[in-house]
Amino acid sequence: MIPPWKWTILLGCLARRVEDMSTQTSTENTVGYVPEHTPRMQFAQHAPEVYKAMIRLDAAARQGVDPTLYELVKIRASQLNHCAFCLDMHTKDALAAGERVERIVQLSAWEESRHFYTAKELAAIELTEAVTVLTDGFVPDEVYERAAKQFEEAELAQLIAAITVINAWNRIGVTTRMVPGHYQSGQHK
Repeated sequence: MIPPWKWTILLGCLARRVEDMSTQTSTENTVGYVPEHTPRMQFAQHAPEVYKAMIRLDAAARQGVDPTLYELVKIRASQLNHCAFCLDMHTKDALAAGERVERIVQLSAWEESRHFYTAKELAAIELTEAVTVLTDGFVPDEVYERAAKQFEEAELAQLIAAITVINAWNRIGVTTRMVPGHYQSGQHK
């Protein structure tokens, strides 16, 4: 049997400890991987007031949402938006908070892995997908109704805010090509 820290997922090999789940700190290619890309810009440096406002908005959206659920929502939206930096960050934060690797790994296939999640988590994940991928132009009524059955109205409003905020962060991350692998758990909290 292969030990869990050798499993390969979208993020690469898992380390035994969350702190060890970072790539090399230099751009030197020592293990045969392609060199990391450079970011297009340092968003926080060039739009500091917007960045600070986003940090405040993120903190406000976090209020009243279960921390485990909050990270699952952030990971799922980041998967859908292909934001490697946010996937790196929120996976590390979730693992540091005690989330199980298997639940993170199964998140991209949650519809076939429902038994890993509570009904409340499933409603939040489904709502996250509907808000993130607005191909129909609206969140389907049945998706919203399932979420409304699982969450009090104020909690649902906070969840919608959390989904909206991570989507904004993802768009900043993919547009500026933020580099994954260097984030340390809790660094931006």
